[in-house]
Amino acid sequence: MNELRVGIVGAGMIAGVLANAINQATGAKLVAVASRRRESAEQLASEFSIPTVFDDWQSLIGSDQLDAVYIATPTAVREEIAVAAANAGKHVIGEKPFASAGSLERIIAAAQANGVAFMDATHFVHHPRTLQIKAQVDEEIGSPKVVRTSFFFPFMDRSNIRFNPEKEPTGAVGDMAWYSMRAITEYLQPEAPVKLVSGGIVRDQETGAVVRGTGVIQFEDGKSSSFDFGYDAGVCLMDLDILGERGMLHLNDYVLDWKQGFAFDHADHTVGYTRRTEMQAPSEFVYVEAESDKPQAVKLVEDFVEITQAPTGKLAKRSAEISLQTQKLLDAYWNSVQSA
Repeated sequence: MNELRVGIVGAGMIAGVLANAINQATGAKLVAVASRRRESAEQLASEFSIPTVFDDWQSLIGSDQLDAVYIATPTAVREEIAVAAANAGKHVIGEKPFASAGSLERIIAAAQANGVAFMDATHFVHHPRTLQIKAQVDEEIGSPKVVRTSFFFPFMDRSNIRFNPEKEPTGAVGDMAWYSMRAITEYLQPEAPVKLVSGGIVRDQETGAVVRGTGVIQFEDGKSSSFDFGYDAGVCLMDLDILGERGMLHLNDYVLDWKQGFAFDHADHTVGYTRRTEMQAPSEFVYVEAESDKPQAVKLVEDFVEITQAPTGKLAKRSAEISLQTQKLLDAYWNSVQSA
């Protein structure tokens, strides 16, 4: 199998994270980058040994030097680039969130029409721990009924794009609540329609950007999820609880694990999760190991390489379905807080 040749559109921090992962991944290589600011593209190219810099994304996606495009641009322009890339016959990894479920549906439709793969760039779902939990949860705690998440990190830099409502209109909702919604799709796996969605948001007084929020979603079959997220709590918090009929699984690093990540890399940490049942005291909690031989971002790239081998196959279709389900839940929450 030839290596998948990947070009990047965008040159911000998150683009560098996946550039580093592509350089570590088996089956992929970086070949090009484009950004609206050429100096930023040149800096990324220098840091990650990318051979070609394009002046604009149109030139990049039209090039025969690459097979796939990773789109790390503001949400507002992501659909245009993704659809154009798919129409040019390029596989697509798109940063999340998306402008709306309708926008994502158009991206997926373009990929399917052109026989190319699409994947969103959510890292944690590719960690072996996620697969392990999904495979063992029924045995360990019974069928999941409730998912609770808290995702906070201290980040009140108003010069950052997250604080520009024109480019990132949903602010912390799209940036952080996306992970809450993805935890629902991955671990709760609801099949029934949404019965209730409610919540509230807090906006920054200077910029008008959403900086914090809380919410609840209940499904018609009784499954439910509650979530809190934001930038202004003064702490990094990444808690996930999965409650089943016979107990609970707890993670305190469900978004970015403490080991081998771009934000944390504590070599002495053992990756896993805590299992609690019945009336156990803390000394009786069980820690279940779930290590990985590679960072989850690298696993993401390698899983993407795999689905490009069968872009209309089962894995590719399921990946797109989960992306769309996540975005639909995010839209439902966003609409609820807008009308509150």
